[in-house]
Amino acid sequence: MQQKLLDIQKVTVPALGLGTYKLTGKEGAREIQRALLLGYRHIDTAEMYGNEGDVGNAIKASGINRNDIFITTKVWPSNFSKNKFIPCVEESLRKLQIDTIDLLLLHWPADSDTNKLAADLLNECVHKKYAKLVGVSNFSLAQLKLVQKMAPVCCNQVEYSPYNNNKQLLQYMQQQGLMLTAYSPLARGEVLKEAIIKKLAEKHQRSGAQIVLRWLLEQNNVAAIPKAGSEKHSLQNLQVFDFELSENDMQQVFALAR
Repeated sequence: MQQKLLDIQKVTVPALGLGTYKLTGKEGAREIQRALLLGYRHIDTAEMYGNEGDVGNAIKASGINRNDIFITTKVWPSNFSKNKFIPCVEESLRKLQIDTIDLLLLHWPADSDTNKLAADLLNECVHKKYAKLVGVSNFSLAQLKLVQKMAPVCCNQVEYSPYNNNKQLLQYMQQQGLMLTAYSPLARGEVLKEAIIKKLAEKHQRSGAQIVLRWLLEQNNVAAIPKAGSEKHSLQNLQVFDFELSENDMQQVFALAR
């Protein structure tokens, strides 16, 4: 399968991944395994999702080489302390059945002092080789800049869709060579009801979801981690690398910003 790859701090990141929020238990593990067999190579999970063990089981059951899969997980703010952070990461490694996390994120911001402490603990995780890359999630531009002074953050995972395209944050991250990972890229399906999305889908003979994902992936240093409710949608989401949107198409989607 053709896939767009991002070069982030000399690490290759598949630009399209699978969001695993609410994919839990044996059924969740089956869905994740199915996605891997379809061709997904970027899997996003979190301590808070309660499914790191399911992700680990799915990866093992898939038979795909661990080195071919990019795994992101996140630490919840209640563990941003010296006595909790490292044990929490070690527990994630155990559940995922891996030696190193490809991308370790601070899941949500806390207060400034706690964010600084957590950033320092990210450095410790890099030093211990618990994580290749580190970053943040749901951080504002000001919060991102603060943590950047403390740790080699490479990513901010935020809600990003045609409705919610934080231009200032995105431009700053692109200038800095950072990766913006978009979650809820389809605005929970709402954006698919838009007339322009339907029009572009007809023009390109694609689904509305494929139009939106293509819009995201044509932007510099943007990755996307959509969820998929079925094997059909999982496969459709992967089939976005064999067509392009024109500049006019792109601007029409940007115009949906609220």
